[in-house]
Amino acid sequence: MTSTPDRHRGVRSVLLLCWRDSGHPQGGGSEAYLQRIGAQLAADGVRVTLRTAQYPGAPRRETVDGVRISRGGGPYSVYIWAGLAMVLARIGLGPLRRARPDVVIDTQNGIPFLARLAYGRRVVLLVHHCHREQWPVAGPVLGRLGWFIESKLSPWMHKRHQYVTVSLPSARDLTELGVAPPRIAVVRNGLDEVPEAALQAGRSATPRVAVLSRLVPHKQIEDALDAVAALRPRMPDLHLDIVGGGWWHQPLVDYAALLGISDAVTFHGHVDDATKHQVVHRAWVHVLPSRKEGWGLAVVEAAQHGVPTIGYESSGGLADSIVDGVTGTLVADRDEMIDKLELLLRDEELRTGLGDKAQARSGDFSWPQSARAMRTVLDAVHRGTRVSGLV
Repeated sequence: MTSTPDRHRGVRSVLLLCWRDSGHPQGGGSEAYLQRIGAQLAADGVRVTLRTAQYPGAPRRETVDGVRISRGGGPYSVYIWAGLAMVLARIGLGPLRRARPDVVIDTQNGIPFLARLAYGRRVVLLVHHCHREQWPVAGPVLGRLGWFIESKLSPWMHKRHQYVTVSLPSARDLTELGVAPPRIAVVRNGLDEVPEAALQAGRSATPRVAVLSRLVPHKQIEDALDAVAALRPRMPDLHLDIVGGGWWHQPLVDYAALLGISDAVTFHGHVDDATKHQVVHRAWVHVLPSRKEGWGLAVVEAAQHGVPTIGYESSGGLADSIVDGVTGTLVADRDEMIDKLELLLRDEELRTGLGDKAQARSGDFSWPQSARAMRTVLDAVHRGTRVSGLV
């Protein structure tokens, strides 16, 4: 006979669902968020299991920083295989049979895993941002279907569930989809400490701009390339460092060649944390021209080095991670981005002032703090209550 869970003892086991993990070649900020918080929960004695997609070179099972990872399926079939694994686990079978979660975090990267069908109200829906602007990339049919699931079906199916998002703008977007504010908790990103080796190199003597991003169309890296092409005639030493990998890599390389700036751009690809921080530490300005961001982890990573960020005010989460005019600059369009970039590159006093304030603010964020906030939400769901607002 199965005993009734003690809802007063707090969460002891958590199942995390995400379409990728942080080791995936196309993994980004949302994957890092889940892995870092999962690692902190594991360090606090919580049994943490992550179900995610398989990819070349990755074992089906491994443990990373205390998080037990179970992989299966590809970019789309991951949802089917995860669903099957959850159903089998309820009857003591399959790869998730030992997870026995008190609470499940269902990461909705456009599409939820529908964990509620297996685990009921023990499910927390994690939404980094809404994907209205990204869905057209999937094509007219799949794009419309995906947006219908995200904007209509999922809010209806999860109308009694707890939501977690990572910024206040993303929380507002969720309310516009019909999610009740009392069920939306905001748990912001944390930060890892900067590797000591990355601090050895000084700032570049010549103007250098960094972009930290996955290489996919909605990140709009083309706008950063356009900025370098526009400014290079007036700044011949200007160089752009692009850190990150993704399936849009070759079109960006081709576009840089078309603009005639291949020699002014370095595509570093997917690199380790030490290399990433070394690149950022040398930069003067960080540019994040993404169409949509839930928070913008790269913003506060750059801030750790005293590097201010320029981003689009319409992107959502960047209006939270960037304090406009204080730690960086929010702009309306590409032309304004080019103008502001030139201003920051030429005005050392302004650039340094923004960078110093950005660096000071970065001290407000840590993964232990984020994990404690998430634990507050998970314990509340385990008790049958809800959390709202910035945790």
